[in-house]
Amino acid sequence: MCLAVPGQIVSITPGNTPESSGDLDLFRSGKVSFEGVLKTVNLAYVPEAQVGDYVIVHTGFALSVLDPEEAEQTLKDIPLVLG
Repeated sequence: MCLAVPGQIVSITPGNTPESSGDLDLFRSGKVSFEGVLKTVNLAYVPEAQVGDYVIVHTGFALSVLDPEEAEQTLKDIPLVLG
């Protein structure tokens, strides 16, 4: 079973591929904070994501951007689920 916990993007690094590849979004990454724990995450699936956005991450890839209120409520509810 997996538990999807929202993380907040704190910085974004643009993709840096050889000019011949042409698709820099595939290599765009970001530092995501999970309650203070920072992880580097690939942002290829969420090209619209910006610093400050909350994302759901699975196996190192951000899969979706969350509404801020929904993300904050989920973070408040986690102790109830795990408790």
